[in-house]
Amino acid sequence: MRAAAEAFVRCAAESIRVSARFAVALSGGSTPAGLYALLATGAYARRVDWLRVHVFWGDERCVPPNDPASNYRLARESLLDHVPVPAANLHRIRGEDDPAAAAAEYEWELRQAFATPDGPPGSAPGSRFDLVLLGLGDNGHTASLFPGMAAVHERGRWVVAQQVAAVPKWRVTLTPVVINAAGEVVFLVSGREKAATLGRVLDGPYQPDSLPAQVVAPRNGRVRWLVDAAAAADLRRRWV
Repeated sequence: MRAAAEAFVRCAAESIRVSARFAVALSGGSTPAGLYALLATGAYARRVDWLRVHVFWGDERCVPPNDPASNYRLARESLLDHVPVPAANLHRIRGEDDPAAAAAEYEWELRQAFATPDGPPGSAPGSRFDLVLLGLGDNGHTASLFPGMAAVHERGRWVVAQQVAAVPKWRVTLTPVVINAAGEVVFLVSGREKAATLGRVLDGPYQPDSLPAQVVAPRNGRVRWLVDAAAAADLRRRWV
């Protein structure tokens, strides 16, 4: 987890140096929650210029912001309540609204933030995410890009709403259009229960319909996998 915290701090410093702000999309899940708690400690919090950080989310369940299932609530309680990010710099997905309306509103907010009224995100600093944090589900999903969902192949929209058969909730998620425009994408994966899926994603054939995490491949950035030993147990080759 310290490697992830160091990556966050480094990316924030570099982005602020280049464009005077740091735009990050946070993930839900227990592994990112450990990162957020670490970033909230004095050892790391003092190394980030939080006044210049803009916080977004990679996906959200369609629930109110105080619901225990809310990704916004998770980040707020573990990190954002403990660091001085201005309220105006918190860009949450409105999970309490109609899903399609929430997706459209969030795409509009992203386009405003990145000064891109139409078309794909740019590649210049300030016109894309500096960092996107992602997890990996044991079924190969990431963000709310689930197996068999059309959003995996989206080519135009930055944000979509979809109802996921595997879980009885609507979700709003970033699409590969905006994820793959990021300067850096970091996957955080932990636990032996993720080992078989991680092995298929990294060592297996390209099958994004069944393993949506494989669709993540930044065009003008890089992707990093930060995994613990248990999650890496089934990898057939070394990944650096």
